[in-house]
Amino acid sequence: MPHDIDLLLTVAAGLGLAFVFGLAAARFHLPTILGYLLAGVVVGPFTPGFVADGGLASQLAEIGVILLMFGVGLHFSLDDLMEVRRIAIPGALVQIAAATGLGALVSVLWGWSWGSGIVFGLSLSVASTVVLLRALEDRGILDSMDGRVAVGWLIVEDLVTVVALVLLPAVASGMAGGSGASGGSAASIGAVLGLTALKLAAFLVIMLVGGRRVIPWLLRRVVHTGSRELFTLAVLAVALGLAVGAAMLFDVSFALGAFFAGVIVSESDFSHEAANNALPLQDAFAVLFFVSVGMLFDPAILIREPLAVLTVVLIILVGKSVAAYGIVRAFGYSNHTALTISASLAQIGEFSFILAALGTSLGLLAPESQSLVVAGALLSITLNPFVFRVVDPFTRWLDERQPKLAVASGGGVTLSVGGDASPSTTGHTSGAAAHGAISHGATSHGAVAHGTVSHAANTSAGSTAQSALPTPQGHVVIIGSGRVGFPVVRELHAQQIPYRVIEASGDIADRLAAAGYHVVHGDATTLSALREAGLQDARLVLVAAPDAWQARAVLARAHQLNPGVEVLVRTHSDEERQFLEEMGAARALYAERELAVSMSREAFLRFRPEADLEALTSRILRGAPIPPMPEAAS
Repeated sequence: MPHDIDLLLTVAAGLGLAFVFGLAAARFHLPTILGYLLAGVVVGPFTPGFVADGGLASQLAEIGVILLMFGVGLHFSLDDLMEVRRIAIPGALVQIAAATGLGALVSVLWGWSWGSGIVFGLSLSVASTVVLLRALEDRGILDSMDGRVAVGWLIVEDLVTVVALVLLPAVASGMAGGSGASGGSAASIGAVLGLTALKLAAFLVIMLVGGRRVIPWLLRRVVHTGSRELFTLAVLAVALGLAVGAAMLFDVSFALGAFFAGVIVSESDFSHEAANNALPLQDAFAVLFFVSVGMLFDPAILIREPLAVLTVVLIILVGKSVAAYGIVRAFGYSNHTALTISASLAQIGEFSFILAALGTSLGLLAPESQSLVVAGALLSITLNPFVFRVVDPFTRWLDERQPKLAVASGGGVTLSVGGDASPSTTGHTSGAAAHGAISHGATSHGAVAHGTVSHAANTSAGSTAQSALPTPQGHVVIIGSGRVGFPVVRELHAQQIPYRVIEASGDIADRLAAAGYHVVHGDATTLSALREAGLQDARLVLVAAPDAWQARAVLARAHQLNPGVEVLVRTHSDEERQFLEEMGAARALYAERELAVSMSREAFLRFRPEADLEALTSRILRGAPIPPMPEAAS
């Protein structure tokens, strides 16, 4: 039995406490990230009891950063950004500048240097990807105009952060090498930045030219082996290998290497499979990342520096929000859109921790600043759900007191007092009219053979020509086209019963479309894919995919979009069947029991043809489990 189990203890304590605190956070309708951060505080050096190994936690956190950035790159869509570029790009840059300036200003007032202040302010300017997407998804607005602008805004913030992660080591190195006169220091920084730019350019050329050919080819070869574990291994090897290789060969951060690895994988036909296979490990190591961040937090700072903590929280909740609200309104969007985006960005998260940790390791920030950033994150994430709750009443209050913006047909914005631009609709009208029509279900479209394939929003970026599906009324939506789903799709198609099938695999979706079937390529657990399939107007939903978690998510989303729709799901146990039916499934089909029905009917047709087969079917479907073994005679 080995005695050195620090790694095991760190992982076990981190994940165990993260689960407990995350569950508690979810119970109170708070982001689970808050629970993970609190778990880190409990096992950190600033609280009594067990203290996890900080060095090991830091290394595990690096893996978490790599997988998080890989996920960001995997879901990065240039098309999504281009749709809302006129507001997202200037809006994000102005908001980042405002938050960075406020952070730097208060830092100087505290006696810090301007360099430390800028890094500190920058760490306060970047919203959490996880928190924002979860908040928009929970409210069903991820695919609305408001949601698209917020996501595009976030993409710009992420890209700015990626650039900052590249430049910070170079700036720190230049400052260290030019410790003499200011002119020498400036020259040193310039030389280091120039060398970094050359290395970065070489890295980008290799990735965008060579990587775009090699990586999709490699994934295609692995898929042809038919081994899911080899495919998962290939995805992880690409993410970790490119991140480490970028750092070792080009002095590029792990984060940037992982980001570009995700971008390149997203262009392959297997991006959905890559996301699904990497997600479990990404989630686990992301949890450890947040735990490691929580370990850096000294709770005593809340007592020692309450005004500093309050200032940080006000910059995040008020400073960023006011800047975002002002520029969104300046571009002619409604109060509701402006307030929704402001609420979405009124928090900080993983990128802030990465920036603060990097700044501290480079000597640009004092350790005290890291505790302030974590404190700001803890409090802003906690308060973010409450910020969202005041959006609607505050919108009504503002609309009663402000002149409303009416959008002219030619794209210009005119000011009219007492206009009828409703807050509930301007997110889809004023923004789209002012800045061009925006598709809610898909990006660009073109015909594919005799069938139609549509790619839902926020899916892989490398999709080819597509055709927008004319949405029927009262149709069937099928989730999955595997061994169970495809025979259903084939028969519905043959009998001309209106349907849409949602398929996660781009390769399978393209093949089905080429054969004449009506396919939506996307993740069925997202509202974008379900909307693209017209679920809001569907009569019946058939969840043929075998994944139990997917079935639950689809069931919840389906009733969110269309409360009256009937949903039939596939399940694998009596307990799961009961749970899904309690969730609202019209029927949960337990495969083994359905097989038992078929076999029993065949037997009864031969030996008891007069029997009530419907009663037989009901008894089997609701039958009891195998009885226990009788007690042994004493």
